[in-house]
Amino acid sequence: MNYTVTERFLRYVKIDTQSDPTSPTCPSTMKQKDLGKVLVEELLALGLSDAHMDENGYVYATIPSNTSKKVPVICFCSHMDTSPDCSGKDVKPQLVKNYDGKDIVLPADKSQIIRVAEHTALLDQIGNTIITTDGTTLLGADNKAGLAEIMDAAHYLINHPEIKHGTIKILFTPDEEIGRGVDKADLKKLA
Repeated sequence: MNYTVTERFLRYVKIDTQSDPTSPTCPSTMKQKDLGKVLVEELLALGLSDAHMDENGYVYATIPSNTSKKVPVICFCSHMDTSPDCSGKDVKPQLVKNYDGKDIVLPADKSQIIRVAEHTALLDQIGNTIITTDGTTLLGADNKAGLAEIMDAAHYLINHPEIKHGTIKILFTPDEEIGRGVDKADLKKLA
């Protein structure tokens, strides 16, 4: 199935992937693997036949080179976990369509307001769609937005072979929010 970057993002933020700094395991929470499984399924559906998740919850895949030029391997990397500081369970994303440049009141907790005076970059988004949490949970944009962007880029490159590129490795990591994101990454798989 073809998803837009927004559709991917909205799917990913609904999966609870909070990490746990008190856990000695990797990943620190097994629920991070729930998102990892979704990502592997999507990568395989895109045709990346080497897509897999290892025992530590790291997701790997390769977009093969489509050029005869000798170019370095690059890696697109993002993390799957969300901060343990705020709940990531039952995330209810809100779409503010055709943003009008005003403060954004979060609907489930009206005391939480994203104020333009504090976030002036919002003014650059007038007319666009902005995605927020409802105010009861963390949204998880850090870094599920990165996941969605990488997946969308992979989809685009696979479907546009006229864009020549070298080998591109994809790596999605657990536990970045607690400082362990690359501790068990297999650099050999990344070439």
